[in-house]
Amino acid sequence: MKLSVVVPVMNEEQNIKPLIEAIEDALKGIDYEVIFVDDGSSDNTVNEIKKWANERVKLLVLNRNYSQTIAMAAGFDAAKGELIAPIDGDLQNDPRDIPIMMKKLEDEGWDVVAGIRANRQDGMLLRKIPSKIANYIIRKSTGVYLNDYGCTLKVFRKEVAKNLGLYGELHRFIPVLAALYGAKMTQMPVRHHPRRFGKSKYGIGRTFKVISDLLLMLFFQKYATKPMHLFGSLGFGMLLIGSIIDFYMLILKLLGHSIGGRPLLMLGILLTLGGIQLITTGFLAEMIMRTYYESQNKKPYVIKEVFSKK
Repeated sequence: MKLSVVVPVMNEEQNIKPLIEAIEDALKGIDYEVIFVDDGSSDNTVNEIKKWANERVKLLVLNRNYSQTIAMAAGFDAAKGELIAPIDGDLQNDPRDIPIMMKKLEDEGWDVVAGIRANRQDGMLLRKIPSKIANYIIRKSTGVYLNDYGCTLKVFRKEVAKNLGLYGELHRFIPVLAALYGAKMTQMPVRHHPRRFGKSKYGIGRTFKVISDLLLMLFFQKYATKPMHLFGSLGFGMLLIGSIIDFYMLILKLLGHSIGGRPLLMLGILLTLGGIQLITTGFLAEMIMRTYYESQNKKPYVIKEVFSKK
């Protein structure tokens, strides 16, 4: 099979029929499959997919809402195509761009072709401006220079998509994960349409999630194989300053001064303990999580149902 189109959906019942028709029309002459991953929809999305599915459509129904990232990971795992193209289920991405991106990837030897939403059809204040700021910060912080991190539409070689290690809500940082894998990436403008049906799942409140995920990406990008270079440096720095303060307090005590009520003593103790904790436990939580899933071949999702008309 040449292509797998992965479509994470949640409460997109009105978009299913036109999306299936648009994909079918755009991918004529290509051996492809469409994998819908329902991420805990509470409306009629699942029934609409079953109703309009053809022999190329496969549906994965997750047992509850996880996140777009987890839904995307489930679709990538199930994909059989040589190339994998994730696309939003809200009709804002245009399937007609997929063959163009496939041709660019194969003709020029890229591993990933990422979309840049041309003439983006979203609100300026709550969507475009925060997105531009976030894209700038991510580019400068990670050194992965793509224009539009928020565009879901991309085309991957199978080996890249299946080795991204998607957890949590890291779909915004797929290009960074691909760079960590060693993928060769490029980008191109793609069409973007206004949302016709349903409501956007994104809001200004995701800003803090993006910031926290960015810190995680910076950690994996720079310190995943040498975490002690980060936490050890911070920890030893705090430990050194705390030890100097504690030694100074000890000298004052030996000279007969009262140090019990001095805030500097408390600061020295806190810095000493904080340094020890950073050295010993700062990076363990994320490493344990990845070891838990990857060493046992576990997945961070549960598929409740698999549907196909084949």
